[in-house]
Amino acid sequence: MAQNNKINVPEAKAAMEQFKQQAASEVGVTLNKGYNGDLTSRQAGSIGGQMVKKMIESYENNLSAK
Repeated sequence: MAQNNKINVPEAKAAMEQFKQQAASEVGVTLNKGYNGDLTSRQAGSIGGQMVKKMIESYENNLSAK
């Protein structure tokens, strides 16, 4: 199964990395620079879930501001 983990806007790579680091710290997971394949599925899922939660929250705030 092919994976597509490419960032659509290359200029956003640093901001996405910072966003991931912030989400990880909010859920209590420590990320290393580079390889993080030793994370458990639960830890990785917590980080991804926190990122999605923040993105939805941001979108809802933008909708209500209009």
